[in-house]
Amino acid sequence: MLAVQSLTRSFGGVTAVSDVSFEVQKGHVHAVIGPNGAGKTTLFNLITGVYVPSSGKVLLDGQDITGSSPDRLARMGVSRTFQNLQVCMNMSALENVMLGAHLHVHSGLLTGMLGLSRRADARLQEEAAALMARVGVGEYRDAHATQLSFGVLKRLEIARALAAKPKLLLLDEPAAGLNDSETHAMTALIRQIAADGVTVLLVEHDMKMVMSISDHIVVLDQGRKLAEGNAASVSANPDVITAYLGSEE
Repeated sequence: MLAVQSLTRSFGGVTAVSDVSFEVQKGHVHAVIGPNGAGKTTLFNLITGVYVPSSGKVLLDGQDITGSSPDRLARMGVSRTFQNLQVCMNMSALENVMLGAHLHVHSGLLTGMLGLSRRADARLQEEAAALMARVGVGEYRDAHATQLSFGVLKRLEIARALAAKPKLLLLDEPAAGLNDSETHAMTALIRQIAADGVTVLLVEHDMKMVMSISDHIVVLDQGRKLAEGNAASVSANPDVITAYLGSEE
């Protein structure tokens, strides 16, 4: 589904991502791991059009999407969450999820919020409520975003990303800041999203989560691809152990 080909991005004299290539297979869960500063989020930003690469290409289903704007990518079925929450705190939980569906509302979100036809408005609310239930936060549909816990907001962001009806979902550190029970629930949610047919590419530091749900893992170190493979091969790779998972001593 996704092919990253020799992707490179430099900022001044610093190369954040250097000649990185890998492929993401449809219907799988893929992970990108590496120590802090390895270039993981920069890589996500290159794939999703936040940054334009210095060189290299990104292909989606064989089509060159290198440097495409985030809104164009969203229309092509690419959606993402961010490392730092991007929730609109002046909206209700339900309205936040409805925000993610704006690409599929011909009259536009603001028009919808201010006066869509009753039928369209009811449909949007119904779909948003269903997505909230799907990610396990259905009970908060009428709550204001400021009333919600961090863990609920994390799930709310995923519901909003799913509202855009993506075929490829990029999750930037979905378990960051979560406790053990919340991380366990997030792991189950990601498994279910993939089982429902959405391909998942995630950046994550929680190795227990990564190793339990990933079909394929790419390891970055200092902007370069250090290794890739399944969980067993990556976790046994001595270079990965040294650079990220810790020494064998």
